[in-house]
Amino acid sequence: MKILVGIKRVIDYTVHIRIKADGSGVETQNVKMSMNPFDAIALEEAIRLKEKNSISEMIEIIVVSIGNKACEETLRQALAMGADRGILIELDENMKNNLEPIHIAKILQKITEKEKPDLILLGKQAIDDDCNQTGQMLAGLLDWPQGCFVSRLEINSVETRHCLVYREVDGGLEILALDLPAVVTADLRLNEPRYATLPNIMRAKQKSLERIKISDLLESDINNHMEIISITEPPKRKSGVIVNSVDELMDKLLYEAKVL
Repeated sequence: MKILVGIKRVIDYTVHIRIKADGSGVETQNVKMSMNPFDAIALEEAIRLKEKNSISEMIEIIVVSIGNKACEETLRQALAMGADRGILIELDENMKNNLEPIHIAKILQKITEKEKPDLILLGKQAIDDDCNQTGQMLAGLLDWPQGCFVSRLEINSVETRHCLVYREVDGGLEILALDLPAVVTADLRLNEPRYATLPNIMRAKQKSLERIKISDLLESDINNHMEIISITEPPKRKSGVIVNSVDELMDKLLYEAKVL
């Protein structure tokens, strides 16, 4: 059984985001980068599935990332956590900020056709753009079952060729039985990712890391559907005020906040 896990390199969630002076994007020079937290949760779940005694010897975990050479560091971190091998899709220099979720989905579709995994695990969204679209688009392109925002995943036996996913919905908990192969996107409550130990970090340097040019997967398919006009800081919240009466409150809601 193969599990394919998508990994994205993003600005670390602890970093205070700064907007570039020209408003063209966020500052990434000399900024701490790390694995997207939701992707780390997806990877952790794949590792836990492998560690189950009944199916551990049958599972291979492949991590794939799309970006420049710096993404190798993130892939090596994933290998140190427990993935078996990695694939880096190298972008052309002029494509740094041009990829949209549909492009990512099409690239993963090509990798899926090559690797033929039984399960694809992705984070439900990336914390930099919060699109929450890649998993759904990939499932549509592959015509596979999908389970999104999963808070629990069960595969008791590889031979059964199906998995159970638990999703938190407005009315409570929804349980879906998906035939494999399937696409699953991880929610925050699925697990808590582990830290890579020093011995595993050293062993990760010896694990296979394949590099593929994006031009080998997509030829003339990179057409932008969106254009970023400008990026600005969100407005700062004003301090609250204490009102002395209901009439004063209604007056502020009506004339200042204009919500009535």
